[in-house]
Amino acid sequence: MTEATPSTANRTLRRLPNSAYRPREYLTEAEVDRLIDAARKRGRNGARDAAAILLAYRHGLRAQELCQLRWAQVDLRHGRLHVNRAKGGAESVHPLRGPELRALRPLQGSSPYVFITEAGTPVTTAWFLRMVQRTGRAAKLAFQVHPHMLRHSTGYKLANDGHDTRSLAHYLGHRNLQSTARYTALAPDRFAKSGGD
Repeated sequence: MTEATPSTANRTLRRLPNSAYRPREYLTEAEVDRLIDAARKRGRNGARDAAAILLAYRHGLRAQELCQLRWAQVDLRHGRLHVNRAKGGAESVHPLRGPELRALRPLQGSSPYVFITEAGTPVTTAWFLRMVQRTGRAAKLAFQVHPHMLRHSTGYKLANDGHDTRSLAHYLGHRNLQSTARYTALAPDRFAKSGGD
């Protein structure tokens, strides 16, 4: 009788491409509005959650940048936000507009962080992921959403609004224009005024 050697082969689990999980990597402006409305209506922290989604979308913030946002970076009086980019990105100053100012004012408290838990500690990227996913389901979006989609949505919207690649790169904190070119490639409206038929 011969002994059989184990025949299990090393298998590497491979993640499927993003297209297997969702049809696209960005949200439309209407979908972001639905997400913000759903966040506002969810639980006792609706105002905080809606403000987090709004700021992440309007300023193209990564989850880490949002969670580490401090009041020292926010100038409510002059309507400015100093964005400290993660991943070696270029820092910049963004304008804060009416909806953002109205969303931020009620959040002011004694913490140095803008977004905090009920215990007073800064929120985490894991919290932001769970909150965005749950809010996406509550908003009845047709596919699962994740926080980085808000950043992609910013780039897509700015490209559709006609902003050039360099301006987009500066706004999103990209040091390499190749990181930004994806948004202009996605923008169907960029040739709308080219003449055609």
